[in-house]
Amino acid sequence: MAKSLTGKAKHPPVWNPNIDGGRFCNPVLFMDYSDPDVVRKGSDFFMAASSFSCFPGIPILHSTDLVNWSLISHVFDELPFGEYEAPAHGKGAWAPSIRYHNGEFWVYFATPDEGIFMSKTSDPFKGWEPLIHVKKTKGWIDPCPFWDDDGNAYLIHAYANSRIGIKSKLNLCRMKKDGTALEDDGEIVFDGTMNHPTIEGPKLYKKDGYYYIFAPAGGVKTGWQTVLRSKQIYGPYEDKVVLHQGNTAINGPHQGGWVELDSEESWFIHFQDCGPFGRVVHLQPVRWIDGWPLLGEDINGDGIGEPVLQWEKPKTNAKEVKQPFDHANDDFSSDRLALHWQWEANPKQEWYSLSARPGRLRLYSRGIPHPFKLSRLPNLLMQKFSGPSFTATVKLSLNALSETMIAGLAVMGREYAYLGFSKSENGYRLSVYEGRMEGEQEDIKTEERGVHTETVYLRVTVDEQAVCRFSYSMDQRQFTQIGDSFQAVPGLWTGAKAGVYCADTGGADGQDGWCDIDWFSVEPARGECHER
Repeated sequence: MAKSLTGKAKHPPVWNPNIDGGRFCNPVLFMDYSDPDVVRKGSDFFMAASSFSCFPGIPILHSTDLVNWSLISHVFDELPFGEYEAPAHGKGAWAPSIRYHNGEFWVYFATPDEGIFMSKTSDPFKGWEPLIHVKKTKGWIDPCPFWDDDGNAYLIHAYANSRIGIKSKLNLCRMKKDGTALEDDGEIVFDGTMNHPTIEGPKLYKKDGYYYIFAPAGGVKTGWQTVLRSKQIYGPYEDKVVLHQGNTAINGPHQGGWVELDSEESWFIHFQDCGPFGRVVHLQPVRWIDGWPLLGEDINGDGIGEPVLQWEKPKTNAKEVKQPFDHANDDFSSDRLALHWQWEANPKQEWYSLSARPGRLRLYSRGIPHPFKLSRLPNLLMQKFSGPSFTATVKLSLNALSETMIAGLAVMGREYAYLGFSKSENGYRLSVYEGRMEGEQEDIKTEERGVHTETVYLRVTVDEQAVCRFSYSMDQRQFTQIGDSFQAVPGLWTGAKAGVYCADTGGADGQDGWCDIDWFSVEPARGECHER
């Protein structure tokens, strides 16, 4: 891919979790795949993660070794509610679970304001059935289905205090065997208010005659992993902390899922909050001791596991090992957008074309009424940060009929910055803007320079502290910094994102103006940017 983009040899991935001697290092995915859950079928592993208000939603990843993953599909293209026709930061699809039952894969997730949804498929590579609205409700989150040995079906979930005034409790409902609806409003099976505050993200399993609920508590950045167990599905449940930060640098450690291998090994996938880089994915070994799992390694001897940074790879049945995750590049030669791209609202076909100029992505301008804030633009086309240190470059051409049209490269979070390429009286200009999601203050222009070509190369370089700097080039050889360096910050429940846009600051929609993007390239950071 990289050779077709830049004419240079293929670069290594931004992050590689594989190390010598058949070992791996954490995180296995240094990308924002929040609230991961995992399921195994034979030699294949499938992971589902949150998407919040990014579309398409609920990414599905595949692995054969639990270490190297690839993005293979999304569960849905859009949500059937008017609120998502515009950016709805922090809302959308929260904390999915994925299970394999009766020859099919099932994904359940909640939106905090609309309820619980389900979709299923016999082949995650080929797409998912239309969403079924399992429960219309507000504040029910983190649903997980469970089909018992006797054929009865259940669904366990947590609560969002911000929506319903309840927190730190887990509720278990009876569910129709076909998984399409709940049969009651459930019973509280665990109250963690005293010892496990903010318990959430429950995953329900059965092993050796016990029902187990894996659930994080204590908060995303400061919490721990709790496991509950009982001989009866409605409890009472014993509780035990099985993984915490201890003296390690891995904060949280937060929500995830357990999987068992044919080799009888057990593993646990979870996330760690890394601020601007998002909620990155870790893999922990699991040992069962006296009917309880110990996650990670008991480094300090207190009987509770701590996250490991390195470990031997799982003994899977993998016949072919995947390469490290490296999906960020795009030359737009396909007739469909690559899976790693997501819009900030329910996508519309009129926003873009891959056929108007084959081999290019054409973005049509969309208008935002005054005050102009890029975070209010639905046709932002974004992707996750690709690792702890990277450079993203885009080749962009502009066809603008007015000076109010602007296109370029953006780094988005609750605070954001972007490069804007636009027409001027004497040719073109390149400007730097900054803004905030909250409030009504219009984005502020901090620097502007004149350029005399309709095609530019725009670049952002991100270091290991998520400090970013923009630069540009006319020839793809010499890049000149523009604007001051700035600190990337997370979005609402997401990491920072990088991507492209085409907008009209005068508020006009239409296909009269557009930008064409030849390619978007991401590679390990390099420091050839010249001083201003």
